[in-house]
Amino acid sequence: MPRTGFFWSERCFWHAGYGYAMTMSEGGLVQPMVAGGLPEAPETKRRLKNLVEVSGLAGDLAMQGAEAADRRALERVHPAAFLDHFKEVSDAGGGEIGLRTPFGRGGYEIAALSAGLTVAALRSVLKGEVQNAYALSRPPGHHCLPDWPNGFCLLNNIGVAVRAAQADGLARRVAVVDWDVHHGNGTEAVFWDDPDVLTISVHQERNYPLDTGEAEATGGAGAEGANMNIPLPPGGGHKVYMDVMERLILPKLRAFRPDAIVVACGYDASAFDPLGRMMATAETFRLMTRAVMQAADDLCGGRLLLVHEGGYSEVHVPFCGHAVLEELSGSGHAAPDPMAATLEKRQPGARMDAAHAALVDDYVQQFGLERLET
Repeated sequence: MPRTGFFWSERCFWHAGYGYAMTMSEGGLVQPMVAGGLPEAPETKRRLKNLVEVSGLAGDLAMQGAEAADRRALERVHPAAFLDHFKEVSDAGGGEIGLRTPFGRGGYEIAALSAGLTVAALRSVLKGEVQNAYALSRPPGHHCLPDWPNGFCLLNNIGVAVRAAQADGLARRVAVVDWDVHHGNGTEAVFWDDPDVLTISVHQERNYPLDTGEAEATGGAGAEGANMNIPLPPGGGHKVYMDVMERLILPKLRAFRPDAIVVACGYDASAFDPLGRMMATAETFRLMTRAVMQAADDLCGGRLLLVHEGGYSEVHVPFCGHAVLEELSGSGHAAPDPMAATLEKRQPGARMDAAHAALVDDYVQQFGLERLET
């Protein structure tokens, strides 16, 4: 058995938002046609899966599907009334019940399948069936609040998976590291009052949502310190992301000592992303993955899951994701980033690097991490 599970479903690529043909056959077997619309489109995910197959990396992964998350699993995060309304609108042909969250007929079932991939991937890791795993979930989940879809996210995939693992007695203390360029406000909300779930989000400041993600938000009553937001100004590149990982995220993980680590793995901090203004490279994502793998090895027997979130460059996302999967699996099947040389030349200069380093120094002080640094 390969050490890395890869959980995916072609059906998730059929999730339909604005600009898609909504008319479906009686059996739901007409694939929606892209006609423009939201940046959250199937091709970034499908092209990642295709690159993994073409490069040969798929042979080093345990590629598999999963069942949709059932109603009991969903209700551990989402109120019954919300799920009933979502299902009703989905059955009636689709629509939009939140902010920037359109879906077509069958959208409820596809969202439940996306959550189910995450549930199955985490369960597989915790049961020791694979060492680590990647869930190619779509629609994404980290913006979805318990009772309100938001930002392309219809169900909170990671929230559902963590609550399922806790309910099954497979894990109690779980750390969620979110490096999507946008604040993981939904995941933060799900676990706001839970001291057993550490949520960390490093994101471009005031990108999306505009009114969340401040460093002062550290957790609810009884869970103070269980949430850490790391907002960064636009323009940060490889150096600041690695500095944040080494000086903020890893010390916080070591202090928390989780039973498992889950990463909300968005690629929209890539320099080529249309919805972000950061300068991360494929190597950035590779080395951040290496760092959390080492943390998982040290703290929780290597139990690590990465869950696909944002990332909207059809050209660059596949190479960023491939680099992550190479690292996870230890595969020798490479897919060199064709933009690497260009990005190396365009990384921030010394003045911006110094400003970012000073900001990280401030966060170390603000979060009281001086004693945790090694």
